[in-house]
Amino acid sequence: MLTRNKTLMKIVNTFLFCYVLIVFISCAKNNGEYVFKYSNEQPEAAIRSQSMLFFKENLEKETSGRIKVELFFGGILGNERELMDLVSTGALQGTRGGFFNDVNPKYNLLTLPFLISNWDEASNLVNSDFMESINNGSKSNGFHVPATGISQGFRAHTNNKKPILTPSDFKGLKMRVPMQEVFIQTARAFGANPHELAAIDIYQALQTGVIDGQDNPPANIWDFKMYEVSKYLTVTNYATGPDPFIVNLAWYNTLPTDLKNIFNDVAKKAIHKSDEMNRKKESEYLKKLSKYLEINYIKGDDLTQFQEAVKPVYDYFINKGIFTMDEIKMAQKIAKNKN
Repeated sequence: MLTRNKTLMKIVNTFLFCYVLIVFISCAKNNGEYVFKYSNEQPEAAIRSQSMLFFKENLEKETSGRIKVELFFGGILGNERELMDLVSTGALQGTRGGFFNDVNPKYNLLTLPFLISNWDEASNLVNSDFMESINNGSKSNGFHVPATGISQGFRAHTNNKKPILTPSDFKGLKMRVPMQEVFIQTARAFGANPHELAAIDIYQALQTGVIDGQDNPPANIWDFKMYEVSKYLTVTNYATGPDPFIVNLAWYNTLPTDLKNIFNDVAKKAIHKSDEMNRKKESEYLKKLSKYLEINYIKGDDLTQFQEAVKPVYDYFINKGIFTMDEIKMAQKIAKNKN
């Protein structure tokens, strides 16, 4: 009976939390014609958040206050999964983060391991007509994406057990991965045991031994202080990812044409600013992390072993019908700027 009462109490508390959260978001004071409520999981000091402060300042200025922007950082409204759900329902109007599969599964193309090898290639791809077609495809799922950037840079692995120098070093390691299928399949291809966790839960999971390691861009490793509970960092630049500016389509469609144009223009500038800052600071983050972690840079023939190990990931997504080999080759051609 006691167990049953505790269960009921948990359900009631969860319901009350969700209700209060929705009321809080919905009833925020607004003196403009339109309110754009936005949240991301990163803390305010993170580059993604800083680019959104730029967005707020410029959008409110260029619309003369007709659109008011309200920002919530640091997971205050939930993790990336929860934020994506809030945008889907319209309780929030915008977010940026890892659940781009909800927006358009084609975004997964950018997360394929070793699809691209450097920032120039990533920039070519996200600023192409090819990417614009993926952005436009989000409308069928109820979203508007005015721009897509590069998700905080190239991913690197940290762990507490040993230096990772070859794919075989992953064997037996419990590695946190984002809650996205491409990263789960990539971890398995490397030989690791993937554990899905939200970014805000990584620190405690490393600290308590629930996981042995994780992978993230250097910016996140620094911003979430993962270096405090890790020993080794391996840099392969095995993957980056898309950073779509995700907007609830129904809200966007309430804007008159002039405000839509301004909104899209400022969103593109904010994404571009985010990419510029991440690119500039990636080496700076690695330098700061080197004071806390043993860093191993994998290159040449050693890197080839990692590239060979993940080939099954491509087959997996092609067989699922998410995208075709022709689309993969097209993306690589655009990235390398080959006509």
